[in-house]
Amino acid sequence: MKVLFCLENLQMDGAHRATIVVGNYLSRIYDVAFYSLSTIDSYFELEAPLLTAKRPYDTGRSYRGVDPLTEFAPQIQDLIEVIQAERFDVVVLTAGTLTSFAPVIKEACPTVSLIAWMHNNFQTYLNQYYKQMQSEFVGGLRAVDTILALTQVDADQFVRYNANTVRLYNPLTLTAEQPADLDQQVIAMVCRLDIAHKGLDLLVKVAALLPDNWQIRVAGTGPDEAKVKELIAENGVEQQLILRGSLTDQELQHHYQQASIFLLTSRWEGLPLVVGEAMTFGLPIVATINSGTQEYLQDSRYGKLAQFDEHAVYHALRPLLFSRTQRQLWGQTALNRSEEFSGAKIIEQWVRLLESLMGRKK
Repeated sequence: MKVLFCLENLQMDGAHRATIVVGNYLSRIYDVAFYSLSTIDSYFELEAPLLTAKRPYDTGRSYRGVDPLTEFAPQIQDLIEVIQAERFDVVVLTAGTLTSFAPVIKEACPTVSLIAWMHNNFQTYLNQYYKQMQSEFVGGLRAVDTILALTQVDADQFVRYNANTVRLYNPLTLTAEQPADLDQQVIAMVCRLDIAHKGLDLLVKVAALLPDNWQIRVAGTGPDEAKVKELIAENGVEQQLILRGSLTDQELQHHYQQASIFLLTSRWEGLPLVVGEAMTFGLPIVATINSGTQEYLQDSRYGKLAQFDEHAVYHALRPLLFSRTQRQLWGQTALNRSEEFSGAKIIEQWVRLLESLMGRKK
């Protein structure tokens, strides 16, 4: 079986990381290749060939504009030519812009199986990211053979546009080499520095409520880094909230190991890989409620969910701040839950999906 994973670019991003991890795993089983609309160098190590558009789209940003079928007409034709020349059996379209290409690809390549892989939640995609190209996005959802959603809540929404919708978790892309200490008075967070998405305005307010001996350390960079630093200074939480910048995988290992709690304050998420990563270190999880954190924590069964309010988040954190026993209990619960997101388990599900698609074509 020949499988092609398509992305807008290969810059650092959670969706791109998950796509590369799955593609690398599957390259040990099938004839896999990656395809990028951009020629910007890959952030990731690839274990399969990388093909790029002859006429690349090198902005380095995910497209959120209007009329993608016109904007990307040359790139769509380049992709179709590659699919036809290389005779790919399955093409995986990552996120919404590429999914909007599906009707054109299907018309030119009627025998290829198309998968739309939705890495964020339904409402965010439809009403925020792809609001300006909503009709093209929906047309793509209807044209593909299968939609992959990361949570059951989102699968129940996407199925309105395509009956062949499957919930399939992303595999963990980083797992613990050593468990977290749980004695450090440190709360870890890993996120892109995007205030609206990751709720960093709320995070600053939470930091102001912490006991003096506790500290939040945030790994990650992003477009709002300067604004976040301003918020930290305005609220006088320079000692409580530390920005650590971009970390390598080995540095991330230490970031998790040297913490006692993991916190995420996002307004929305698809299925945030960092929650699963933190779970493998035995870190207790506190997170604001959205479809992605709900999928991991299941109504606070595997971690503490809180409303998007600084006092609600602090109320969820407080027992963990003052009791190592509570941290151990919730950390073990999180560790047990992380087994559901292991690479081996998720790849088994991918294999079943791909085999079933080929079975439909026979």
